[in-house]
Amino acid sequence: MGRGRRLRHDRDRTVLTQGMTDGVALALAGEALVARGSGALWWPAAGTLTVADLHLGKSGRLARRGGALLPPYETQETLARLDADIATLNPARVICLGDSFDDMLAGEEMDDGARLWLMRLAAGREWVWIAGNHDPGPLAVPGSHRAEWAEGALVFRHAAAPVPPQGGEVSGHYHPKHGVAGRVRACFLLGGGRLILPAFGTYTGGLPATDPVLVALTGPGALAVLTGPQPIALPVLPHQRRKGLR
Repeated sequence: MGRGRRLRHDRDRTVLTQGMTDGVALALAGEALVARGSGALWWPAAGTLTVADLHLGKSGRLARRGGALLPPYETQETLARLDADIATLNPARVICLGDSFDDMLAGEEMDDGARLWLMRLAAGREWVWIAGNHDPGPLAVPGSHRAEWAEGALVFRHAAAPVPPQGGEVSGHYHPKHGVAGRVRACFLLGGGRLILPAFGTYTGGLPATDPVLVALTGPGALAVLTGPQPIALPVLPHQRRKGLR
């Protein structure tokens, strides 16, 4: 991975390296992480790949409830992107941060091809399903089910806790998004000892990074890491370029 210029966030001493070809390297509670352009989080020292809010089966759930009829291919597209990250990194552990299926019935209705695909991805590695507000995690595929996962200084959960973490917190739930030059992308949000992941699922909306709920969780000096082929890090609020970064 190539090197790029460094950004320092003075308020919590978070340091990022920008300009990598496949992600932005960052530090959270002393742990070196990589926010990948795909929306997945890579923790090299622990061999752990983390994704949030897959929302598999969303098209089926919408159809069942009389909503918009979307092409029923989001599960395959989401699994293909997850497969690509796993093939590249070969993680020892994969953590799914909740809302892995759009609801419990979506997990039960998963076709055999998608089920076998998930089983192949999970083979030979630890797979952790964190309970979300849409589902507690699928029961018919491999893996352990947890309310949250803690290792070292980091805790992984579906939604950020109201009380600021003692170490570092990694969560999902909010589907953050942010824009640059008029283009809005799904993004990671970093601030206040928290890292909020973007939704990894194909059919997922998003909450602006400037929403008061997210600003209250990550603090006024939060940084966004925009996903895409060339992920970049930038302040959530424009005035931070003067006040928080140098």
